[in-house]
Amino acid sequence: MTLKTMLVTGASRGIGAQVALLAGRSGYRVGVNYLRSDAAANAVVQQIRDAGGQAMALQADVGQRDQVRRMFAELDAAWGALDVLVNNAGILANFRVDDVDDDNVEAVFRANVFSSFFCAREAVRRMSTAHGGKGGVIINMGSVASRLGGLGGGAAYAASKGAIDSFNLALAKEVGPEGIRVNALRPGLISTDIHDVHGGIAKMQLMAKTAVPLGRAGDSAEVADVVLWLAGDTSSYVHGTLIDVAGGR
Repeated sequence: MTLKTMLVTGASRGIGAQVALLAGRSGYRVGVNYLRSDAAANAVVQQIRDAGGQAMALQADVGQRDQVRRMFAELDAAWGALDVLVNNAGILANFRVDDVDDDNVEAVFRANVFSSFFCAREAVRRMSTAHGGKGGVIINMGSVASRLGGLGGGAAYAASKGAIDSFNLALAKEVGPEGIRVNALRPGLISTDIHDVHGGIAKMQLMAKTAVPLGRAGDSAEVADVVLWLAGDTSSYVHGTLIDVAGGR
């Protein structure tokens, strides 16, 4: 049986790392993309290999189109066809609108929005039946910040995730007829170190006790479970949708 290949961007830590690990345990060959965290990415790869799976680390700034092209070329050379793209890479930000400058707002949109466009472009060129592909799955990582406005200082982040909501729907309509299913997750308060810019995990978990109807923060593994469901055949008629993984928030 030919193994399916999944590329997870921003997979050296947090939600991305959990998605990569679960995918490896579920029989996927996994491309583990990272920006700077070489040791962390290779640790994820090694865990997958130690469990009998196949994985490779792929360094690239996915907000830069040329680096995205190089990353996909490396994946092509190693494994050929891509079956699943998980657009997970992204950053939080903490600055008020009256403090916005070109650099900080561009950094957020490059990491959170441009990356999804650049990676989806390369994936569609490989998956789409219009390009000779056999179809595939694209999963975009949004956030409930798109409808809640985010935390204080989070306007840029919330706006970038609002863009992902719209991008997800538009892309689904565009490539659904070409054999590609497209969906998005919107996590809420999840216990990862991405929250360091807002005071860290402990502060976030304390807030979750009153802000989340389930009374707790989520775990990255709970998000990964939904990603793997969307990637698989049991979600074959789920397309163009947004799934909140937010404990009712």
